[in-house]
Amino acid sequence: MDRDILVWGAGAIGGTVGAYLKRSGRDVTFVDIDAPHVAAIRDPARGLVITGPIDTFRVVAPSAMPAEVEGRWKRIFLAVKAHHTREACQALAPHLAPDGYVLSLQNGLCERIIAGVVGPERCVGAFVNFGADWLGPGEIIYANRGAVVLGEIDGKMTPRLKALRKLMLDFDRDAVETDNIWGYLWAKLGYGALLFGTALTNDSIADALALPQYFGLWHALGSEIMAVAAAEKVKPLGFNGFDPAAFTPGADRAQTQRSIDEMVAHNRKSAKSHSGIWRDLAVRKRKTEVDAQIAIISDIAEKHGLKTPLTRRIVTLIHDIEDGRLPLDRSNLDRLAEAMPKQ
Repeated sequence: MDRDILVWGAGAIGGTVGAYLKRSGRDVTFVDIDAPHVAAIRDPARGLVITGPIDTFRVVAPSAMPAEVEGRWKRIFLAVKAHHTREACQALAPHLAPDGYVLSLQNGLCERIIAGVVGPERCVGAFVNFGADWLGPGEIIYANRGAVVLGEIDGKMTPRLKALRKLMLDFDRDAVETDNIWGYLWAKLGYGALLFGTALTNDSIADALALPQYFGLWHALGSEIMAVAAAEKVKPLGFNGFDPAAFTPGADRAQTQRSIDEMVAHNRKSAKSHSGIWRDLAVRKRKTEVDAQIAIISDIAEKHGLKTPLTRRIVTLIHDIEDGRLPLDRSNLDRLAEAMPKQ
């Protein structure tokens, strides 16, 4: 018999969502590549602990390393880093029921990759903007609430989407369904580019975005991404302070400032002060998702004859930090600003 939910990637996002669904009585199994984390989740004496200002609770659930997985599931929630998407999809495909689907709980345009491996009819998109961090084996901090949006990648409003939204209400009471999931995903790419910018420094997200001397930089960076979205004929949709219209070449300064102020206010309320990107660089000392999330935008832009100098410079700067050629420092924002088109 096919089982219900397999969470592939039990880190900050997958672990938080899966823990809530397990607590609500759902049949949830976790998969992760971190052996101590896997062991903790299934250990009756430990389990998966969610901490932080939003909630505190513990669940014990079946968990496995990828090579240990046996059986099939109706729904597989994919929550691995964007650059591991293809590899994870190839590993999970044999465990997806014939009438099942993969839900991407990732940043970027991972749905394109997923659809290419398991088929577009077996892929559902999602946009999530809540804050969480993996603290160690069996422990995740749920730092702040954020938008949770679900959508079919072809824009149709289907019975399975309706059922999925009902399921996700067990995680977030404000979860919604949409016929424009790509609009949210591209808006998140715009916001994500700003987060990569803040991760060049040791400043918090809010502190970096609030720096008045970089107002023009934030506007120009966001505008590059929104221009590519427009070329892709996507209408980005706003969320949690990010207003896509505020990051266009003709945007009124007051509108852009208002959006930045709202993003700063949203992040000031979070127990997660820095992005996961910064945490990868400063704490976990590992590669970020910059190629899978940001470099891909420049590749898409080229097909439309668009230039994205700031986007390309961010990729270079992040790689310089990853490889130890640059330290995390506010001066990196000046290095980024050097790529701004001359007025």
